[in-house]
Amino acid sequence: MRANQKPNFTNRPPHIVRENGYYFITSRTVESQWFLRPDKYKSILLDVIHEKTTKFNYPLIAYAILNHHYHLIIDAKDAKNLSKFMSELNGASSRKLNDADGVIGRKVWWNYFETFLANEEQFFTHLNYLHQNPIKHSLSKNFDYKFSSYGAWVKKKGKEYLDDSFRKYPIVDFKLVNDIF
Repeated sequence: MRANQKPNFTNRPPHIVRENGYYFITSRTVESQWFLRPDKYKSILLDVIHEKTTKFNYPLIAYAILNHHYHLIIDAKDAKNLSKFMSELNGASSRKLNDADGVIGRKVWWNYFETFLANEEQFFTHLNYLHQNPIKHSLSKNFDYKFSSYGAWVKKKGKEYLDDSFRKYPIVDFKLVNDIF
């Protein structure tokens, strides 16, 4: 995006909050710019994610933070506040990322998408997608990616449990994306 060019914000998704429960959330940066590289910016975002999930009592179930987007699975115990949660999460992280760069008023996030996970299949398919996303984007060759909850899931449930979920709920149409220049 050129310095004097404004981002196109006209094509934004509707936000449909169905009920309390698990939500898969994806948020990407304006024009897919790599605002989250180097890793110190991913750490800033992760700190804000922990702060806001605690404030809203939305337990963080899983996450993956990449160079220009992130994925979360949260347990929205009071889903009517989901848009406020996302506004605070993306607003606070924008301010902190801009502070880290010495920039004022830069728009970081384009928008977010949420999907209500209505059953076990949807939950594990999204969990598997989230954990495989750093591999898809060539940020890791395996699941040892630092800014993913995969390691925490292995500690909590065991590698065999996750391997079984990958077999039972495979990711359809998984294509590698060469995101590293």
